[in-house]
Amino acid sequence: MREPRPGRRPHLGGAPSTGPRPVPTPRTAALGALAVLVAALLFSVNGTVSKIALQSGLSTMRLVELRSLGSAVILMAAVLVVAPGRLRVRGKELAAIGILGVVGMALVQWLYFVAISRLPVGVALLLEFTAPLLVALWARFVLRESVRARVWWALAACLSGLALVARVGQGITLDAVGVAAGLGAAVCLATYFLLGDRLVRARDPLSTQAVSMVFAAAFWIVLQPLWTFDTRVLTAEVALPGILAGQTPPLWALVTWIVVLGTVVPYVLVLAGLARIGPARAGVIGMVEPVGAGAVAWVVLGESMTATQLAGGAVVLAGVLLAETARTRPVSPPAPVSDAVLP
Repeated sequence: MREPRPGRRPHLGGAPSTGPRPVPTPRTAALGALAVLVAALLFSVNGTVSKIALQSGLSTMRLVELRSLGSAVILMAAVLVVAPGRLRVRGKELAAIGILGVVGMALVQWLYFVAISRLPVGVALLLEFTAPLLVALWARFVLRESVRARVWWALAACLSGLALVARVGQGITLDAVGVAAGLGAAVCLATYFLLGDRLVRARDPLSTQAVSMVFAAAFWIVLQPLWTFDTRVLTAEVALPGILAGQTPPLWALVTWIVVLGTVVPYVLVLAGLARIGPARAGVIGMVEPVGAGAVAWVVLGESMTATQLAGGAVVLAGVLLAETARTRPVSPPAPVSDAVLP
């Protein structure tokens, strides 16, 4: 197996490297893990909130536009107040952050919304969370990192598990568009993990998330200008299902939840966690999300999975866990952060 030359690390998209990740202290690693765990739990709740919003009249594209725009405004305001100097972006760095915003946020959010609008929330997230397997495969064949043979068992487990999940009932299969959207979201999420990990080695998570979210918002505003949106739909009352039955908040309240607690807070926490524990461990902890989302959807929306689907979901998660533990990296001493844009 060919290894990278000493002193260099394969890089993404032709960007220069900033060197190995500093070895985290136990306290730093614990804080990073906690950040990713809290983010996963917030994302779990957000899946159900988003599905209710989509069932109340908002289109998937409009919801992701509002989510991106609202998040960009809040994040930029926060950075301008806390540390405006951090918004400075170097030339090559700008392109990388643009890709992170458009692919890792704008498209992953839209594809996820399409998936949950056509599939049970838990199934959609199982599809999306094959992303860590893609990260492991990218590490092996593109970055040329040493990867244990168990990655192939992980691939087999994920494919077998997804085949079980797809069997909804007698002769009934999952919605094809929903499945395609879920798998597309996985590719975009893998891009977010890989590129976000490399960016936060040279930048702080808050400003990185703020600038990338501006790119995501701009992408959607160009596709569907805001003046074409009838804002009166946001004042419509939404009848909540399940254990929340009887509550009728306005749609704008759900959108606010999606923006603040479903986007701004968890995305910043994920990048903060990536900076401390890397994409592999972040992916393992992130597996809490599909489990939590399925539980919330079951309680609130009444969505459930058959015994066969539950078994398939467990096999998928086991495969992702195998993939995350398949990467082997030598322990490197702390390295100074260079002036390079990306590691």
